[in-house]
Amino acid sequence: MARRAPRQNGARTRTQRRPRPDNDGLIQVLAKVVREVESAVQRGHASPSTRTKFQVVALLMREERARVKADETKAAARRTEDLKRLDGIATILATTAARDASLLGLLADDAVISDRARSLRRELLEAAGIEVPHEPAEAPEPAEPTAAEQRRVVPQSVVSRQLANPFLPPDYSAVAVRTAKPRRLAGWELIEPLLRSFEAGGTSSCMDLPDPTSTGVTGGLHLMPHQAQVVAAAAEGHRTFLLADEPGLGKTAQALLAAEAANAYPLLVVVPNVVKMNWAREARLWTPRHPATVVYGDGETIDGFADIIIVNYEVLDRHVGWLGDLGLRGMVVDEAHYIKNRKSQRSQNVLHLSERIRERTANPLVMALTGTPLINDIEDFTAIWQLLGWIDETKPVGELMAALEETGLTPADRGFLAAARAAVIDRGIVRRRKVDVAADLPARRVADVPVEIDGEAGRSIRAAEQSLARRLVDRYERTLEARHGGEVIEGIDHGLVRQVAAWERASKSTKKSDENVFTMMRRIGQAKAGLAADYAAQLARSAGKVVFFAKHIDVMDTAEETFAKRGIRYASIRGDQTAAARQKHIDAFTHDPDVAVVVCSLTAAGVGLNLQIASNLVLAELSWTDAEQTQAIDRVHRIGQGEPVTAWRIIAAQTLDTRIAELIDSKAGLAARALDGADTEIVDSADVQLEALVALLEDALREREHAQAS
Repeated sequence: MARRAPRQNGARTRTQRRPRPDNDGLIQVLAKVVREVESAVQRGHASPSTRTKFQVVALLMREERARVKADETKAAARRTEDLKRLDGIATILATTAARDASLLGLLADDAVISDRARSLRRELLEAAGIEVPHEPAEAPEPAEPTAAEQRRVVPQSVVSRQLANPFLPPDYSAVAVRTAKPRRLAGWELIEPLLRSFEAGGTSSCMDLPDPTSTGVTGGLHLMPHQAQVVAAAAEGHRTFLLADEPGLGKTAQALLAAEAANAYPLLVVVPNVVKMNWAREARLWTPRHPATVVYGDGETIDGFADIIIVNYEVLDRHVGWLGDLGLRGMVVDEAHYIKNRKSQRSQNVLHLSERIRERTANPLVMALTGTPLINDIEDFTAIWQLLGWIDETKPVGELMAALEETGLTPADRGFLAAARAAVIDRGIVRRRKVDVAADLPARRVADVPVEIDGEAGRSIRAAEQSLARRLVDRYERTLEARHGGEVIEGIDHGLVRQVAAWERASKSTKKSDENVFTMMRRIGQAKAGLAADYAAQLARSAGKVVFFAKHIDVMDTAEETFAKRGIRYASIRGDQTAAARQKHIDAFTHDPDVAVVVCSLTAAGVGLNLQIASNLVLAELSWTDAEQTQAIDRVHRIGQGEPVTAWRIIAAQTLDTRIAELIDSKAGLAARALDGADTEIVDSADVQLEALVALLEDALREREHAQAS
């Protein structure tokens, strides 16, 4: 290889990089890059750029080793030292390849050397001070696939389908219906007013639905009237729905039969992992003439010719490619609040597919199903509206924009919010409450059961709360003093309180020995686990079957140990179960009269279960949202329930548990006001963890003021 000659640019010109003797600089460069590769693979992140670095370092290491061994001008001791260092680089490459065997393919004789690899080779050689002659330009290669694209697969059955019918039937509806361009509203910010129109409240949020001509379906089954209304709307040509019925009102059946009425096949159904099998069972029940297939892993077992493809969020990234090319005519997204963060990969996959469907079919059926579309903020609506094609990232589009134009109003006009709310609802918001459409459904209530945590566990929790409060007070006082230079300030600076709480909530530097709001709640859950299980055991003996919900595995373990000691048979539903094991436990609880309790993970069993065989449930740990708590309760309070439902919420008295329960209850007003027309005030959108820290700090400051005054 030719070496650079030093440039003579005068005394005041900055020093140019000089080549290191005997290519010592190249070995240093390779050692640095190979450590970067090793670190990335150890973290499980063998990205395309990491793979390119691995290949280039290995090739340069081979070349340099051959050059050093053939260099007769180099002293033997120096040559031995360089070879030893190169052996060290080779060892790191070998151990790294042992962690990720796919890297070995990059070293094969027939391995492709991409343009990016050639470019990186030049960069590393030049960084080592080695002149590299320019190579003649070659035709550009395709861009190296991203990590997400590398994970994508095409199941063999889908390939067979494509070979059997290589050309999708022409869909002349893909010539989209053109809507008039905005005139009067051009330039107005409209997304924020649309959101505020729901925040302001109003009448119940439900579009006008047609009266069904029949409630009967294939196989002698019957829908409830409110379910048949949605199916009738789809039959009449309505194609976008935010189906936000309260949990337990049969949204799955409505979606499947709406797709049948719209002939929206192939139909994609995106669901949480825990309800995939339930959707397959429901499809066989309600639409038996349309075969359904469930996607697992890379999809080796799916039926590529099925009408209904059911896939969970977690594996969707592998299948986005072929699903986007399948010619889908319908899409159902279950638990659609899962996509509220539009920046997440999960949301991006779902939104990409919905947009792909609209590109191919002008009027596809797209349905978002969720009984809890709003978790913390009114902004939770935006991702769902984008999924349905009502808005894009910046503005309303299509029929919604046309409807806003037809109002003749702008956001500056009085009455715009009410008109805007009505325009959005008419696009397809369907919200019915149990009390309105299922009058025969029995009442439900949430009853708090305070328990005292005694002994060492109780003392430890109280001491930990005091330690957390002291840390917050210390930070508050230090900040207050820095701001006011020691000047005495009367009262509590509530703005500073919130700022300190936010710092604590976001802090990553807290010592492991210090408590935070998450560890506090977990410790409280562990301490009351046995008490909650005892209460559930008493209920089981006196009132029949009981559903027991907990957040953490150790709490579930403690509960199951307690039931075993009491001689109470139980089933268990956890997130790490296979679909077959999960269904076995559900069937045992539902059909075996001797199985008195089912112990459920709040996250794994909070959706997609029908447990109305019981009318009592115990919430052993508090959730961070009212929505999660409501989802759990509605596993029992749903169509088919014949008894009044009571959710017994176990609260650790005189701890942070009590404050968290109050905050969760205050959050329940969001959906009530935005969707149900209730007058409940919406609390600030800050999360419950932040509000809990604010309350803890303010209580501590008041106690300090009271102590100083006395």
